[in-house]
Amino acid sequence: MPTSLYDITVPPLLRGLRNLDAVLAKGEAYAKAEGVDPVSLLATRLAPDMYPLTAQVQRASDTAKFTVVRIGGVENVPFADDEQSFADLHARIAKTSDFLKAAPREAIDGKEEAEVVLKAGGGERRFRAIDYALGFVLPNFFFHATTAYDLLRHRGVPLGKMDYLGRS
Repeated sequence: MPTSLYDITVPPLLRGLRNLDAVLAKGEAYAKAEGVDPVSLLATRLAPDMYPLTAQVQRASDTAKFTVVRIGGVENVPFADDEQSFADLHARIAKTSDFLKAAPREAIDGKEEAEVVLKAGGGERRFRAIDYALGFVLPNFFFHATTAYDLLRHRGVPLGKMDYLGRS
């Protein structure tokens, strides 16, 4: 049986969101235990021109959500990008996970050759759905999830590789 487009997108994104949520929980616990201002932790950047931690989580969430919107034609549910606390970020991840879980497998499977149009920065990019999934969605999602992990690690949160990978 061949691997389906659903199987290479939704389950890995759900697992990545679950792991990202656990990494944030460790960051939140660290802030409480060490007396670190959670607002300053959420505002952490590696460079002035990079998104802070909150935006890294928002971009990972959006990438996951737009996968089923763009490939499966699932109606988008806009998120406001107004998260300001760890609780807000946990809630966003939960909403994103629920959105992905509600996406019907049949809306995604069999769409490998469907055209996906990504409009951003005043332009657009066109992909076959399989190329969008493998060449844009997964790398982009994991870039933002990794960057969130790195930001917390940079600030001293005791995270290791298994925190990022999670348990199966």
